[in-house]
Amino acid sequence: MPARSSTTHLDAVERVKDWTRNRFKLSDADIVMVSEVASKLPGHPPLQTAVSFWTEQNTRHHFTVFKRVEGVLEDDIPPAFMKNALALSEGVTCSCC
Repeated sequence: MPARSSTTHLDAVERVKDWTRNRFKLSDADIVMVSEVASKLPGHPPLQTAVSFWTEQNTRHHFTVFKRVEGVLEDDIPPAFMKNALALSEGVTCSCC
């Protein structure tokens, strides 16, 4: 795996956060978390980008982009109408965030 520039990586994380915040019309008070996670599941890329955000109602939303964070494009962010579908039901957990 080629060496990553921490500046390039951090810039990509901030870009994905900004796109997510804009796409879902999140306020500054809403938390957005972007992380790159490793996967060993068959058919999954070795690194993928997990995005979680919490709204003011303390509802957690989550989606995954099957690319390294540096490769994520604005078009990879789900459409705004999917916001409610991305909400995790109470009691549901995931290992990435």
